[in-house]
Amino acid sequence: MKVLLVNGSPHKKGCTFTALSEVAASLEKNDVETEIMHLGTKQIAGCSACMKCRKTGKCKIDDKVNEVHARVDEFDGFVFGSPVHYASASGQICSFLDRLFYTNGAVFRNKVGAAVVSCRRGGATAAFDRLNKYFTISGMPIASSQYWNMVHGNKPEEVLQDLEGMQIMRTLGTNMAWLIKSIQAGRDAGLEPPKLEEKVFTNFIR
Repeated sequence: MKVLLVNGSPHKKGCTFTALSEVAASLEKNDVETEIMHLGTKQIAGCSACMKCRKTGKCKIDDKVNEVHARVDEFDGFVFGSPVHYASASGQICSFLDRLFYTNGAVFRNKVGAAVVSCRRGGATAAFDRLNKYFTISGMPIASSQYWNMVHGNKPEEVLQDLEGMQIMRTLGTNMAWLIKSIQAGRDAGLEPPKLEEKVFTNFIR
């Protein structure tokens, strides 16, 4: 069992990384392997709606979006972390996730998802809500904690002083590990994922 944690902050070892590391440590403690990926500072372009991914199954822009897509089967869960930028997730991770899920969101179905945000003071709930949209449109079970998954601080050492925030991260890791194991136990017992109806698209202007 393995979880990929994606750091959507431009800072490789900043506040978002500090929060993700606490989640990862908790997952590892519960026998779930982890990997943290930093998106980096190289520009990640937004989706250009060229629709080429519908034919090729991958994005025409060959960056970390395709790298993650090629490895989706390795992971049982995903945690996407972001700092708060203007009461939203970072532009870097939004562009990454828009293209990642639009290219082929179906591959994430039944994978466990969770979002983590870090902020100096405010805007965390709006950013948290933004990230959770990707899970709910893709049929992903969402791992929760004891409060919204956020930490506060302007520097990593300040985040570590957010004792409640750190506990929320640990609880998230524990809950995520339990959910992943529960899903696997169901599969081992012969429980099949729910069968989907054929998708219906309704356009309100005809």
